[in-house]
Amino acid sequence: MDVEKVERKVVEVDDDGRVRTGTVWTATTHAITAVIGSGVLALPWSVAQMGWVLGPIALIGCAYITYYTAILLSDCYRTPDPVHGKRNHTYMDVVRSCLGPRDVVVCGLAQYAILWGTMVGYTITTATSVMAVARTDCHHYRGHNAACVSSGTMYMVVFGLVEVVLSQFPSLEKLTIISVVAAVMSCTYSFVGLFLSAAKLASNHAAHGTLLGVKIGAAVGVSASTKTWHSLQALGNIAFAYTYSMLLIEIQDTVKSPPSENVTMKKASFYGIGVTTVFYVSLGCIGYAAFGNGAPGNVLTGFDEPFWLVDVANIAVVIHLVGAYQVYAQPIFACYEKWLAARWPGSSFFHHEYAVRLPLVGGGRAARFTLCKLVLRTAFVAATTVVSLMLPFFNAVLGLLGAIAFWPLTVYFPVTMYIAQAKVAPGSCKWVALQALNVGALVVSLLAAVGSVADMVQRLGHVTIFQTQL
Repeated sequence: MDVEKVERKVVEVDDDGRVRTGTVWTATTHAITAVIGSGVLALPWSVAQMGWVLGPIALIGCAYITYYTAILLSDCYRTPDPVHGKRNHTYMDVVRSCLGPRDVVVCGLAQYAILWGTMVGYTITTATSVMAVARTDCHHYRGHNAACVSSGTMYMVVFGLVEVVLSQFPSLEKLTIISVVAAVMSCTYSFVGLFLSAAKLASNHAAHGTLLGVKIGAAVGVSASTKTWHSLQALGNIAFAYTYSMLLIEIQDTVKSPPSENVTMKKASFYGIGVTTVFYVSLGCIGYAAFGNGAPGNVLTGFDEPFWLVDVANIAVVIHLVGAYQVYAQPIFACYEKWLAARWPGSSFFHHEYAVRLPLVGGGRAARFTLCKLVLRTAFVAATTVVSLMLPFFNAVLGLLGAIAFWPLTVYFPVTMYIAQAKVAPGSCKWVALQALNVGALVVSLLAAVGSVADMVQRLGHVTIFQTQL
């Protein structure tokens, strides 16, 4: 008799019953796509505010701090032991395990503030990109001296209406296609921005810029106060571009072992942040060399030709942010809807589900929703759009977001959790060094926040509310 040999593939199940297949390379890819986003568009302007000396130092300094705190956070994925302890699946779980419920509330407030603020920033950025497309096409077909002025108010309203519709779909943030599209689009507009900046620099036959950035003086630059606010705001812009810590634990939760997850994640963070830093320094410095102290707040708005390539980049921004908006919005919706449903368990407003048959979809499929979802999500997106219309300041909003996120989420919680996890002795050299990093990051965040808010206040005196222009 012939004996048939059947090979069985053994699937290794982790200690929590899940199957993980992530490697250092998949984690590196996730890290790069998590870091690179619309904040990259403000880097040439940020370097221009600080000049050739402080600009590159700020880019590399923020990268190093982000990497170092990522190393600390990686050791907190399992508690109390970084190799054999209990897994924590989210950033909030780590805070709960290491610091307790009180810090969870503080962390939650910071996270949701960042989520909502990013929604505001994405609304403004989308309108800016659509206006850039309209202006670029106008200059191409009517001449570069044509008066091509467009308002972003209508574009913000249309974007808000689109997001109202998308907000009614459940778990949209979990769709893999959104992550794939976001990665492709962010790489598209980032590399187009770098290519166009390099081409402009080559055509100039010389690098522009000064050691200390934008000059002070009525004839050659800006006022001393504006220079100060913009320089501080630029720090916030750079910090926002390196936003990573919030997603690190979720990425680490996809990694298989052995080797232990913290070892793999440290390598992935090194490779991911390393690649991102090289790209950021390249775009920031080449963009500054190309435009000099007159670098635009959004680098893509500084180009008119080739108009089709500029349009591709700006449309990629819009496509990216349409989906990314929901990634940030859905956790907020889930949070307040869960709380309200528990608060009023007998209310049909929160619990009764309505079904509307979709006429163009086969199989008798229907859209299901509650009145709570329909009314409150619509109101929330509408309120976010109104705030965006009132504060249409791309760089100032990004700077404020970076300031809010940098200290608490990138530095304070990772440092404090690591001290608790590793039982670092108070008063030891390591404890003093970590606390010095904590205090230094707090000062940087406060200064960036002050600079961004001061710039908003200053600009509000010279703009018309609900009229957004490039």
